[in-house]
Amino acid sequence: MLLSLTLLLFQAPVVTPDTAAETTNILPVRGIEAPVQPTGKSTARVTVGPRTGEFNRGVPKSGIMVRVSDVMRPRGQESNTLIGIGLITGLNGTGDSGGYVKQAMSNLLLNMNIHVTDDQLQAKNMAVVTVTADLPPGVRTGTRIDAKVSCFGDASSLAGGSLEITELQGLDGQVYATVGGSLSASGNAFGADGASAVTNHPTVAMVTGGCKVEREVAVDLFSEHGYLYLETKFRKGGFDTSVRVADTINELYPGLAVPIDAGRVRVSKPVGLPEEQYVPFIASVLGRELEAESFARVVVNSRTGLVVIGEGVRIGSGAVTKGDLTVTIAESPEVSQPGPLSGGETVEVPRSTLDVQEENRGLSLVTGAATLNEVVEVLNVLGVTSRDMIQILEAMSQSGMLHAEIITL
Repeated sequence: MLLSLTLLLFQAPVVTPDTAAETTNILPVRGIEAPVQPTGKSTARVTVGPRTGEFNRGVPKSGIMVRVSDVMRPRGQESNTLIGIGLITGLNGTGDSGGYVKQAMSNLLLNMNIHVTDDQLQAKNMAVVTVTADLPPGVRTGTRIDAKVSCFGDASSLAGGSLEITELQGLDGQVYATVGGSLSASGNAFGADGASAVTNHPTVAMVTGGCKVEREVAVDLFSEHGYLYLETKFRKGGFDTSVRVADTINELYPGLAVPIDAGRVRVSKPVGLPEEQYVPFIASVLGRELEAESFARVVVNSRTGLVVIGEGVRIGSGAVTKGDLTVTIAESPEVSQPGPLSGGETVEVPRSTLDVQEENRGLSLVTGAATLNEVVEVLNVLGVTSRDMIQILEAMSQSGMLHAEIITL
C-alpha cells in the first residue's frame, strides 16, 4: 500500500493535447543566489626606517678664517629693490582670463592714441605680471641688469611671451629703471582635454639684461665727518665679532677702527688720504682676515625634519625620555545587500579599525656636552628620529639644558 502511494506521488504528470501548448511557454524556475557580501578590510601602518649615516668622530676644525667682507659691509653699499606692474604679450593661449588684462591692454593702446573695445582683444594671449629687480650699489645710468617677472593672475605659462616696456620704482616712488623684452622661462605647460603636463615653474621668468638703469643712487663712501661705518650682515652680528673686526683692522691701520656696538664698527679715514685712494683703502680693510665667531644656534624645520647645530652649542646635564604615540585608523565601510525578494534595502555598514601603540621608554641620562662632537654624541644616544629631535631640542631649551638660540624655519 505504501509503495503504491509513493509511486503515485512521484508519477510524472500526464500532458494532454489541450495542455501541451500551455506547458511549452512555462520556463523552469531556478534558485536565486543571495548577493555576495564584501569581506575586504582597509589597513594602515606607520613605520620608521632604519637610521642612515654614521657619525663622524673626527674633531671638528675650529678657528676658521674669514674676511671682513664676509661678516660686514660698508653702510650704503646695499642693493635696493625695484618693483613695477607689467603686461606680457605674445602668449600662445596661456595668458590670463580676467577682465583686468583687457583693461591693462586698453590703457596701453590708449596712451598711443589707439581706441579699442574689450571684445577686440584676446585676453588669453596676454598676462599681467609683477616685475622686480635688484639695483646693485654703485651702478650708473645706462647699466643693464636682470629683472624677474611673476604671474599676477591665472596664466598657465609665460613661455614665448614678451614684456612690454615697464617702469620700475623704488620705495620713494621714483622711477629708477625701465625694463622690457623677451622672456626666458624655466618651464613649459602643455594641456589637452584629458591630460596636462607641466615642467619646472612656467609662471616665473627672467628678462636677462633687459632692465636699464635710469637713475643713480647717490652713495658717499665716507660720512661728512670722515668715517667709514661697517655694519654686520644678516645673523652675523655679535659683540665678539665687532671687537675682532676692529682689532684686525687696527693691526694694519693702528687706531683707526673702533667697535661701536654688536652690529657696527667705525673706521676713521686716514689723514691726507686723497679721493682716488678711497676705494683701495676700503678694499684693504674689507680684505683683512679674522677668526670667525662660533655662534650658538640651532636651526630646525619641523616640516622637513631639518636640524642644523652650530659649533658654539652646549648642553647641560639632565635626563630625557621620549615615547612615541602612534594612532592608526582604518575605515573600511561595507555594503550590505538584502536577499532576493526580501523587500529590504541596500545599506552601508561602517567598519573601523583603531590601533594605538605607545612606546614605553625609560629616562636617558644626558651628560654635559662642551664641544660639538660631544653634543652630537649625546643626541645620537637618544636614538630618535629627526622630528623627535626637534621637539627634544626645544624642550631642552625651555628647561635650560640647551645653551643656544633656536631658529625655527
